Amino acid sequence: MENLDEKKSRAKAWFEKLRDEIIAAFEALEDKAGDLYADMAPGRFERTPWTRGDGSEDQGGGVMSMINGRVFEKAGVHTSTVYGEFSEEFRKQIPGAEEDPRFWASGISLIAHTRNPHAPAAHMNTRMLVTTKCWFGGGGDLNPMHPAYRSDDHEDTQVFLAAMQSACDVHDATYFPKFKKWCDDYFWLPHRNEPRGVGGIFYDRHDSGDWEADFAFTMDVGKAFRDIYPVLVAKRMDQPWSADDREKQLVQRGRYAEFNLLYDRGTTFGLKTGGNVNSILSSLPPEAKWP
Repeated sequence: MENLDEKKSRAKAWFEKLRDEIIAAFEALEDKAGDLYADMAPGRFERTPWTRGDGSEDQGGGVMSMINGRVFEKAGVHTSTVYGEFSEEFRKQIPGAEEDPRFWASGISLIAHTRNPHAPAAHMNTRMLVTTKCWFGGGGDLNPMHPAYRSDDHEDTQVFLAAMQSACDVHDATYFPKFKKWCDDYFWLPHRNEPRGVGGIFYDRHDSGDWEADFAFTMDVGKAFRDIYPVLVAKRMDQPWSADDREKQLVQRGRYAEFNLLYDRGTTFGLKTGGNVNSILSSLPPEAKWP
């Protein structure tokens, strides 16, 4: 692929820029939190660099950025750029890896668990992966933890989906319906016969043949999430909650944990490619219940 190294560099730089912008937005909400949080100090992200492998050769790495704050009870905004060879078992599952097991992957991954049961949790990731082929993947989805907010027609759901649709429609009118359905199908708990959240968009192995267009789309997905999710949290974070609200939140967090441990492909990919275990499993909620 022409100018592949330059494209890798641009993608990596974007993912890290997006991380910094989201972290700034989250920390601003920590500062703005109202009287409900008066006895807690505003949280700050702690950044922890990590390297892939045992250190005997350069296989890349990343930065794990975590916060345990007053608005965000637990959130992670991680970036990584890793490379090497897929295992013989795993390469059969990845396009282009059977011909040549070498790979390069860079991306951003975010999970946010809010303290207030009325404020939604959320997930977002975007990535670029290179084997003998090259593609993008990712998306963002909203995960309200309170039953009162878990419907397709709830205003928060509609606002979030509208932001995702706007990011898609700029590029192709077929993207949103296709990627929304993909999200609904992917974030489904078959053993519970229920969705993980209220949806969003999800796409993978996205290669239209125009790298610049695919990269621009991936950037727009990240920008849309960056711009809309903090607005939804700000709207709900100062809303009073009860012990019963908290109980409902913790039960739904259990469902979230079940999906990530049983079905999430990103978790599997990270573990099978020697990623940072703490970063990969940071998506799990800080507290959950299985009554």
